[in-house]
Amino acid sequence: MNSADSGFLKLCREAFKATSDSIADLIGTDEAGSFVGMGADGTPTSRIDRVAEDAIIEVLKNDGRSMRIISEELGELILGDSPEFSIVLDPLDGTYNSYVGIPFYSLSLAVSSYDLSDLRFGYVSSLAMPEEYYAGAGKGAYLNGKKIRTSVNTELRELCVSVYGYRQNVARTRKIYSSVRRVRLLGSVALELCYVASGRLDAFVDVRRALRVTDVAAGQLILKEAGGRITDGYGKTLRLPDNVTARLEMVASNGRVHGKILKLLSGE
Repeated sequence: MNSADSGFLKLCREAFKATSDSIADLIGTDEAGSFVGMGADGTPTSRIDRVAEDAIIEVLKNDGRSMRIISEELGELILGDSPEFSIVLDPLDGTYNSYVGIPFYSLSLAVSSYDLSDLRFGYVSSLAMPEEYYAGAGKGAYLNGKKIRTSVNTELRELCVSVYGYRQNVARTRKIYSSVRRVRLLGSVALELCYVASGRLDAFVDVRRALRVTDVAAGQLILKEAGGRITDGYGKTLRLPDNVTARLEMVASNGRVHGKILKLLSGE
């Protein structure tokens, strides 16, 4: 790990500790889910979201470097006069899980160029289990310090896939449900992308056009560095929007079954 990545990992770990400490007494409580306002991304902000974000922003301010922060609650914040990089932040991915006590929620933080065209470092850490994922561009992906790779499964009937395509999106995902062996919807996109990276899941599909850049930036880099493939729902290159209001869809896989999943989505 080079010095830049080492510095980013240190910063991410400080952000994680601040988040974990700040929300410890809110986990599993009614207060955690209480409404405190609307986030910049157009979705409701709960108390636990606000507390987590405030704790991380304080860490980033104390870092001292000039940076641009993109977060789903506050939108955009510029620290200093000449930002050296952008931070794409989801302080608490899996908010519902956290306040009802389902142990699957995480901090997601990505470091990129100012315009998000070049992801440099991704960090996703579970706030309920001792699992820390990270990746530097071109340096591989790691879980708790050990290098990880995607699964080697190639047969649809053997796949375990996370599929978000219910309600109005059932038609596009119906063939996936009927073709794979197992389906899981766990409620934290960032962690689910990391589960694909580490081979626990074979693919992740979300065609609701509800994903935000804060949901996927860090997990996308981690998955790519683990050997996975990521596109939109039609097989096109996925480009990260440079704001929290834009929505996108995603197909992410171990790379070996990507084409097959896209065919199922297209109805073939």
